Amino acid sequence: MSSIVIGAETVQVGDAVTVGDSGAGRAGVPSAAEMRLPVWFFGFEGVLAGAFDLLRAFPSAWPALVALAAVNLAVSLTMLRTRLKLAKLLWRGKGTRKVAFALVGLRLGSHLLLGALGTAVASTAGHVLFALVMGAVTVALLACVQRTALAALVAAGKATA
Repeated sequence: MSSIVIGAETVQVGDAVTVGDSGAGRAGVPSAAEMRLPVWFFGFEGVLAGAFDLLRAFPSAWPALVALAAVNLAVSLTMLRTRLKLAKLLWRGKGTRKVAFALVGLRLGSHLLLGALGTAVASTAGHVLFALVMGAVTVALLACVQRTALAALVAAGKATA
C-alpha cells in the first residue's frame, strides 16, 4: 500500500505508487472514479445531520440512529475500505470543516430567524421537515466537497481523470 502526498496530508491508496513532484510513477496513480465515494454513502451523514430534529419528532428513534451509525461504520470499514482514504482526506480537509460550520450556521441561523419572527419549530411535521432539509443540504455539500477534492487531486497529478 502506498501513499499520495497532498500538501501536508498523506493518503494511503490501494496499490498505487507514490507520486512525487517529478510525476514519476504515473502508471500506478488511482483514477478519480476509483477514489470517489458513492453519493448514497453521504446519506448516512445526512440522516445523522438531521438526527436532532428526528429525535425531537420521534424521541424513541434513538436506537435506530445508533444502529444507523453502527452500519455507517461497518460499511466504511468493509465495503468502502479502498475509498476510506479519500473519506479521511475529506474529513480532514478545509472544505469539510466549512461544510460543518455551514450546517451549524444554518441550524442556529434558522432557529434565530424563527425566534425573531416569533415562531418556533414545535410540531412533528416541522421537525421532520427540518431533518429532511438538513439531510439534503448535508448530502449536497459533501458531494460538492468530494468533487472539488477529486478535481484538485487530478489537477495536482495525484489521480487520473
